[in-house]
Amino acid sequence: MLGSSAELCVALDGTDRDWIAHTAKALGPEVGWLKIGLEAFVGHGPALVHELTEDNAKIFLDLKLHDIPVTVERAVANGAASGARMITVHASGGRRMLSAAMDGARRRRTETRMLVVAVTVLTSLDSSDLLELGCSQSAPDTVIRWATMAKQSGVDGVVASPQEAAAIRQACGDDFLIVTPGVRPVWHGSDDQRRTLTPSEAVRAGADVLVVGRPITRADAPVEAARRIMAEMNG
Repeated sequence: MLGSSAELCVALDGTDRDWIAHTAKALGPEVGWLKIGLEAFVGHGPALVHELTEDNAKIFLDLKLHDIPVTVERAVANGAASGARMITVHASGGRRMLSAAMDGARRRRTETRMLVVAVTVLTSLDSSDLLELGCSQSAPDTVIRWATMAKQSGVDGVVASPQEAAAIRQACGDDFLIVTPGVRPVWHGSDDQRRTLTPSEAVRAGADVLVVGRPITRADAPVEAARRIMAEMNG
């Protein structure tokens, strides 16, 4: 969806504001996106997003909103006002909530409308976890079902494991954004992710944005680690 080449997004998962700002300044010119998650946003709020966008970074605000439609609509509008370029909501919130999220994104008339992507099944979960939660379908089947509903609700794309990217692309078409966490290079462990692929595998499966955190941010040389992953993506 974003073009012929997939983009790398670095997850700035942490609480230390100085570390986030320093890492963003180092990696922002190298990668397509920087992700601010719930931990950092609760600690520092919209001011942190404003600060990072001053360096022309594209900020992916990963809040995974899940509430009644009117609350999500207003929260998304506020996210757009912060300068973020993409935000997450939970697909499990249903059609009305997803549609309301898009209404919130459209309320803030900026030069570039903020993208709304729906989180399907977290990459830390597998089919046995879903069964325990009362979901009778497997993780891949649940992802496709929710992705299809999300597209019908009008959102821009979904967040899903790279293992489901190819099936989502087939079900939802080429004009649907696929954001994939759970991407781990061959030289790094899986951490707490269960459904993973390497960067090159994720790109071949159809992912548009690859979200990578610890393999980059905890590396001895984060910029070199990011470049190495982008080389894998392009290879």
